[in-house]
Amino acid sequence: MSTPEVLVVLPTLGDRLDTLRLSIESVNAQRADLGVTLVVVAPPQAVEARELAESMGAVIVDDPKEGISAAINCGLAARTSEKYYAWVGDDDLIRPGGLALLRSVIESTPGTVLAFGGCEYIDPEGRTIMVSNAGRLATVLLSWGPDLIPHPGTMITLDALQKIGGFDPSLKYAMDLDAFLKLRKHGSFAWTRTPVSAFRWHPDSLTVANRLGSSKESESVKRRHLPKVIRPISGLWHRPVRWASAFAAGRVNARARAL
Repeated sequence: MSTPEVLVVLPTLGDRLDTLRLSIESVNAQRADLGVTLVVVAPPQAVEARELAESMGAVIVDDPKEGISAAINCGLAARTSEKYYAWVGDDDLIRPGGLALLRSVIESTPGTVLAFGGCEYIDPEGRTIMVSNAGRLATVLLSWGPDLIPHPGTMITLDALQKIGGFDPSLKYAMDLDAFLKLRKHGSFAWTRTPVSAFRWHPDSLTVANRLGSSKESESVKRRHLPKVIRPISGLWHRPVRWASAFAAGRVNARARAL
């Protein structure tokens, strides 16, 4: 299709060429169903990664070296005619037909600004460890519990994302959670339990390797979105949620080892 509908942003440091190729291939496969612009945000010194991405049809944007949120915002600035935003990491995958399914979900109900689907957790070899497909439960838990809306596997209207100013550059782990909470003021969320993406679970994944830092930043984000009157007591549920998240991560690690 000639007219791009979805802007897919893929930030990379350029040190995962094997999985980067797979990620780009999974995005390019979506072109059979709808128009896609793939923007790869990479530092100038990541020559091999930039050449690989360009050879596979991606638009290349320089990483400002100000963190992951700033990198994604630079990718968003490459927008032309696209209506929707999607994100994929350099070791994640979009499942066949995933973007088209999310577009149909987001367009099926007027006023929807975000749609998400199920996300497969896969090991470094690509074997499925488990599937996260919380559906409506994810929206109920968003403001106080674990964030069960997978960033890879989410589609957002670009106009709504522009209204909230994109992603907060001060955040390293919970920039997607912060954006989701802001977006609720601009429209509704919709979902499908069908897996539309795959998140590669391995020790150097940003949120996997820094579980405590990720949890603390998420708690801070959720606290500032709460009504002021209940912020002082938010620790009553944040600590149990942190424990539950760590327990769940331990179970995923155990399953990965079993494979």
